[in-house]
Amino acid sequence: MLIRLGFEIAYRFVQPTPMMVMLDVHGSRSHDVVASLPLGTLPAVPLRQYRDGFGNTCTRLTAPAGLLMLTADAIVRDSGLPDRQQPEAMQVPVEALPDDTLLFLRGSRYCETDALMQYAWDRFGHVEAGWARVQAICDHVHGAIAFGYAHADATRGALRALEEGRGVCRDFAHAAIALCRCLNIPARYCTGYLGDIGVPPMDAPMDFSAWFEVWLDGDWYAFDARHNVPRIGRVLIARGRDAADVAISSTFGPNTLEHFRVWTDETADPVLSGEREAVRLALAG
Repeated sequence: MLIRLGFEIAYRFVQPTPMMVMLDVHGSRSHDVVASLPLGTLPAVPLRQYRDGFGNTCTRLTAPAGLLMLTADAIVRDSGLPDRQQPEAMQVPVEALPDDTLLFLRGSRYCETDALMQYAWDRFGHVEAGWARVQAICDHVHGAIAFGYAHADATRGALRALEEGRGVCRDFAHAAIALCRCLNIPARYCTGYLGDIGVPPMDAPMDFSAWFEVWLDGDWYAFDARHNVPRIGRVLIARGRDAADVAISSTFGPNTLEHFRVWTDETADPVLSGEREAVRLALAG
């Protein structure tokens, strides 16, 4: 299966402003990229890339005063299979966990394990350790939080999401991650593309998506407390402890978001059109 994905994001700046963005397809999926118009800007500015401590591709730039447009477009090959399911996967005792998973047991900015420890053990301590326990957490979070784009709040963490009972996809992920960590299950935050492939299309603008991965039986498995069903066509951008590690953009000065469009669609065409350049020219005019 082929998926066409990309974005157009425009900011307006009052003065030259440094930025850092995470918008490239993750390196683990680079071999699946069939065609690509890589990250570009209008007006053109120098871009410099590096890898952060989680292995994510980050791009540094300085936005000029005025309007800056960020765009990319790609076609990615995907298996077309839903998220991998392994109901027999068991939880690994802490003393047997690989060293590099221990970071994902600790609390983080949006995953307040200290505040949710008793909550987690009271509700899930009796559930069989392993896949069943993670699924029970997803079921609980899915039912406890109402999704709505109007509920977005960059200051809300897992505790508030569960207390308020509302949020966006990142809040579902943060709540489930925090509860997993409380129960000694390594869990990490993921952001990327997830289109309406294999499901009825949503009557809402496309956006980037958030889900999480847990370490069970020697491997990482994807879970999604917002949708709470296996999905087709996840394309990873970045992983981290929580959303603070994988913000799609970090701007070091005042700005206004003026345009935001994301696309993630199944396609039969392995060739990119000139649509992105047409958009750039229209904005430039």
